[in-house]
Amino acid sequence: MPKVHNFSPGPSILPRQAMEAGSRACLEFQGTGLSLLEMSHRGKEFIGVMNEAISLVKELLGVPAGYSVAFLQGGASLQFAMVPFNLTDEGDTAAYTDTGTWASKALKEAKMFCNVKVLASSKEANYNFIPKNYEIPKDVRYFHVTSNNTIYGTQLQTFPNSPVPLIADMSSDIFSRPVDVSKFGLIYAGAQKNMGIAGTTLVIVKDELLGKVKRKIPSMLDYKLQIENESMYNTPPVFAVYMAMETLRWVKQQGGVAAMQKRNEEKARRLYAEIEANPLFKGTCAVEDRSRMNVTFVMHKPELEGAFNKAAEAAGLSGLKGHRSVGGFRASIYNAMDVDGIDALVTVMRDFAKANA
Repeated sequence: MPKVHNFSPGPSILPRQAMEAGSRACLEFQGTGLSLLEMSHRGKEFIGVMNEAISLVKELLGVPAGYSVAFLQGGASLQFAMVPFNLTDEGDTAAYTDTGTWASKALKEAKMFCNVKVLASSKEANYNFIPKNYEIPKDVRYFHVTSNNTIYGTQLQTFPNSPVPLIADMSSDIFSRPVDVSKFGLIYAGAQKNMGIAGTTLVIVKDELLGKVKRKIPSMLDYKLQIENESMYNTPPVFAVYMAMETLRWVKQQGGVAAMQKRNEEKARRLYAEIEANPLFKGTCAVEDRSRMNVTFVMHKPELEGAFNKAAEAAGLSGLKGHRSVGGFRASIYNAMDVDGIDALVTVMRDFAKANA
């Protein structure tokens, strides 16, 4: 089959070698004669997978002492509730910024557990920029940010120095660039964009934050209990953790997150340059806040969008249709997307502009 370039926002593109390894593991794993899918999660083979996955997270992100790493279930959406459930008591206040759909959902969930102070929002501008110049109060339990806004194509280029524990949803840009984990109280990320397949969620948490609240926390929602049981309080999402391990192996082989950053910056540079130069297209968000993971753009002539979609699909470009709240197009260019995919998209954009001059 001709090559298809996958620009889907998630579940998204995976490294070829990770998919091949996963295919083999489904049939037979480590000489056992059994599929990974039918093996006990208590067996030494899978315990080795879990340990390596956690070790790779710590190595690639430089996780310092005093932090724990867990692979949980429920996606980032469950973390919207787990964070305030574990870190606040009734009557406490947490601070949030409202920078997109998922940030909005996170603060909505938090309101069920604590008071929420929204420090800044770009909702009135259809989330086309990242708010700045707000003050983080010192009397809140934590401050929550969403590092990359998948739908609207904006991204925090730097993280604030917070006087309270900084919590970040990094679902769509984890492992795409170096981060100073020591600046954060907790980081969480769904796996299905830069880290593997849907089914598991990475949590990195500062140990000293846990076990401080008075409220009773159900076992499955208790970070402390999950960590004490090494992410295996119940049966973990075995295959999803394995695919995360294989994807992180690939990231390490490519040179780690610093190499990913360089690769991602080059891909974004090429695509944004074409959007700016092409007479048919324009970006949707503030230039200084443009995401290197999700590039959103529309057409000056919206009536041509259907024809462009057909041209893109004919060229083997998949998943470019923008979210309904933005319209137009969205090219998700996560770690595993190579430069060839960007060049293929740029070629279609240029050819379409010539044909519709």
